[in-house]
This record gives sequence, C-alpha cells and structure tokens, in this order.
Amino acid sequence: MEAAANSDLSSVSTGSSTNLTIDSNSPLYTHPYDSPGAMLVPVQFTRIGYRSWRRNHPSYRQWERCNDIVTSWILNSLSKEIVDSVEFIMSSDDLWRELEHCYEQTTGAKLYKIQREINDLSQRSLDITGYYTKLKKLWKELSTLNVIAQCNCVCNRGAKVLAHKAEQDRHLIQFLMGLNEIYYVIRGSILMMNSLPNMAQDFSLLVQDKHQREINPPNHFNVESTALHVGSGKASQS
Repeated sequence: MEAAANSDLSSVSTGSSTNLTIDSNSPLYTHPYDSPGAMLVPVQFTRIGYRSWRRNHPSYRQWERCNDIVTSWILNSLSKEIVDSVEFIMSSDDLWRELEHCYEQTTGAKLYKIQREINDLSQRSLDITGYYTKLKKLWKELSTLNVIAQCNCVCNRGAKVLAHKAEQDRHLIQFLMGLNEIYYVIRGSILMMNSLPNMAQDFSLLVQDKHQREINPPNHFNVESTALHVGSGKASQS
C-alpha cells in the first residue's frame, strides 16, 4: 500500500539525506489546486442516478478523472433542464459536441433579431460609453453567428484588408447615426475626414468632445454676452 501511494515520487540521494521529486505524469498525481472540498458534481448522491454520479470517484485512472472534472464543469454551466438531457453522456468531448450540435445552429430568426436590434439602437438616454459598448456587443454577436464572416479560406490578403475596412466604416456610420444631436458638430467633423477613423479612434474623439463640453458648457459665453447686453442697456437708460 505504501509503495503504491508513493509511486509518483522518485528519490534522489544527496549525502545522508534523500530529496523527493513529484512525478506529474503519475496517475496518482494531485495538482496543488485540487482541493478536497471541491464540488465535482452539481448534486450530491442520494441513492438515485448512481451511474451518472459514480464517474467522479477519485480512484479512477487519471484520464477518467480529468474527463470527469471537465464534464462536471460543463454540467455546472448548464440549466437543470439541459442537464437532465445530457447527464448520461460519459465523455466530456461527446458532451461538448452534443451541445454544439443541438444549440450552435444559426437560424435566420437569430440573425434577423440581432440585426433588428442594431438598426433600432440609438443613444437616447444612454451615455456615450454605454451606447458604444452595447452596439459593439451586438456587432460581435452578429459576426459570431454569421458563417460568412468566419471565412478560413486562403484569400488575397489585400482583399481581406479592404473588406475589413469596409465593414469597420459601415459600423462607424451606424454608430454616428445613432448619436444624440448634441454631438452633431464633432460628428460632422469626423464625416469630413478624408479617411474615416476606426471605431476606437472615433470613440476617443467623442469622449474628448464630451469632456470639453463639460468643462466649457455651450451656453457659457451666451450667458456672459446676455448679461453684458442687459447691463449696457441699463446704463444707457440712466
């Protein structure tokens, strides 16, 4: 028993003492982050569902142990309804593929829904950061669902660069169209540029414009001018 328990240790003699080194390839190797209190399954065993629960027994071989841990991580990330339909899949790879085949399919309804949200989105009561973040998230989600955007073929690099630039310009125009009218001056300046900036540069310009207006409100000079005009009128009457 003791020999088996120490099979993952190799001894190196140095004089009168012996240094022990841990063999991480041993089936009995335990990682420092493996805590005895870790929850390997979402529900404790209660005499029901033994086949799905027993996969996490610590005496299994290392591969099965790792497979069980990964499977438990995936199951813990699913809703109860989905877990009930996949809990008896023994391999974490098969489990992942099952989920992919069932829920990864892109439908026209999903594409339509996201594109409609993009078209209907405008800044309104959102601040500039919130509006930018929300629109960027929708673009990323649409790109993920769009199979055409995930082309892995060997194409002309110049053509890819031009296509990416055209897509970024479309995103920029969509973003500018949804801005509140308070940004009409800086928006006009951006649209007058010979080459449109990328989204990060555009966002930086708008944030700077916002901060500038907070420091110097638009009606600052109008108030002073009106006060001077009223004051001069009173002086003339006197």
